[in-house]
This record gives sequence, C-alpha cells and structure tokens, in this order.
Amino acid sequence: MILRPLSGPEELALFCRLRYVLDHELEDDLATGRRLPAWMWVALRGDRVLARIAWWTNKEGGDPLALDFFDLDPTLPEPERAEIGLRLLETATAAVVPAGAERAARPEFGRFLPADWREVPETREQLETLFGVLERSGARPLVERLRLEWRPGTPVPEPKGRLAFRPVRDREDLVALMTPVMEGTLDAHSQADLASGLSAREAAEKHYDEEFPHYASPREWWQVAELPETGEPVGFVIPARNNYHHTIAYIGVLPTHRGKGYIDDILVEGTRILAGQNVPRIRAATDLGNVPMANAFARAGYVTFERAINFVWDAPGAAGS
Repeated sequence: MILRPLSGPEELALFCRLRYVLDHELEDDLATGRRLPAWMWVALRGDRVLARIAWWTNKEGGDPLALDFFDLDPTLPEPERAEIGLRLLETATAAVVPAGAERAARPEFGRFLPADWREVPETREQLETLFGVLERSGARPLVERLRLEWRPGTPVPEPKGRLAFRPVRDREDLVALMTPVMEGTLDAHSQADLASGLSAREAAEKHYDEEFPHYASPREWWQVAELPETGEPVGFVIPARNNYHHTIAYIGVLPTHRGKGYIDDILVEGTRILAGQNVPRIRAATDLGNVPMANAFARAGYVTFERAINFVWDAPGAAGS
C-alpha cells in the first residue's frame, strides 16, 4: 500500500474514485488555491483507491483551516478499512499540518451527512467506522448540526413592523453586538471558544475576523435590528455569499431582548434581502441542540436537507467535555 499526496490537479479523477457530496467543488477549489494537491492524499493498492483525505482553506495562500474530505472504501472489511484510514490520517496530517504544531492546532474535521444517516444501517456503519478512526487519533465529536435550505417559491413571511433595520456601519458596530450575544449562547463552537479561555469580546472578534471579511457580497446586506421608538439595538443578521452559496451566515438577539419572538423578525429580514437577489437557494445551519433557532428557521420556510458533524482535537490534558 502506498500513501501519498496527489502529484497535481491532473490526478483529480484518481482522487474522485471514492465519492462525497463535495466532489463537484474540488476542481474550482484547486484552481482558486482553496486546496493544494499537497493537501489531498490517497491510500493506493495498485491503482485502487482505498482511502482519501483532504484539507481546505478559505483563500489562496492560507493555512489549512478544515479537514473536510475523509473517505474509506466501503467494500473493504471493517477492521482493514479502519486501519488504513488511521494510517492515512496520521501520515497525511504529519505532512500537512505545520511541523511542531500542538495537537489543538489540528484543523477541525467536518462532514456533511444524510439527514437520515442513523436510520440507514449501511450508511450508519460506514460513518461510525470513520468516526471511530477519528476518535482513535485523539479527536472527539464537538457538535452535530442541521443544514437548512430556503428554496425559491417558498413564501417569505411579511414583516411584523416591530423592528427597524439599518446596515451594519463597520467592524466595531457589529463586534459590539456580537459580544453580548455570546452570553448564554447555544452554539457549540462559541461555547468552545469561551471554554478555551477567550473572553466574549475576543470570541466575537475571532468569529468576525476568520469568516466575515471573506464574503464577496455587499456589506450593505448586513443588518442591525432596532426598536423603532428608541433606536435601541435588538439583534442583527448577516445575509451573505460565501465561496459556494448565499447564506444566513450569522444571526443573533441580544440577551435583554430574548424570549419576545424577535428572532423571527430578524430572520425574515435576512431572508427577504437574499430572496430579493433571485438566488437559487439560501443555505443556513444551526446546532441540533439549538431548538429555538431550528424552530425559527422552520417557521421561515427553511427545510432540513442534510446534517453535519464536527470533530476536534483537544490539546493534551485538556478537558474532553
């Protein structure tokens, strides 16, 4: 068995002998520098691909930010499949993740899953083998998420008139609102940031700086919700276009205004802005455990089309809760 990276984009067809729902994005990712052949590894026996793995970044020249491809040949016996997967994971990680990086610096693993993955025995078995390999390497599951979609023709609820909206002015305007939203957040990634020792302000700044500057869509779409009578901020919504889809990238209600149903008004405004661009779909996601947010998306006409799961590698000695 040979473990090696791709020699170049010309080997993309070899990499795609195993299949995953993001295969159609690989060619453009390579062309734009969001992936490098050196980050795309295969385990080969002759010309048979036994396993594959790949990392992604959000801009050309960036460090690998996410491990988002990891596939094992489902026709292999389970023990052999798991052993090959572990060898490929550890060998490729040692080559791709910067030398000397602490375990906590290993990019997070994320995978999209069929919405019914637990109910289909074959799918469940294959995924649980994969998850077992990750856990043997020291990873732990962080969160399972709902992947949501609004489709053209779905009615957008009429605004209730309870809130006024204005564009976000600048970075400080938004970060100052994101900071209190961290209080009592149900989002697992935000909780993990706070548990790592970041302050609410630092966690908000990290979220903003790592994600928002990379959106190509107009900043005028980003909206702050206010009480019409006083101008007091209630929350915000970030409708945007990422590298692949139009999306509700972030949405929040300030703690003092929670429990009043304002999330519905704010989500409707974000949806209205994107729907007005005649987009083919609007994507969104929320943690499986964030029931209030999931219910708000359902009321706005979003449907669950997939799930996603994230695994993380903690630093040695860190709590695994």
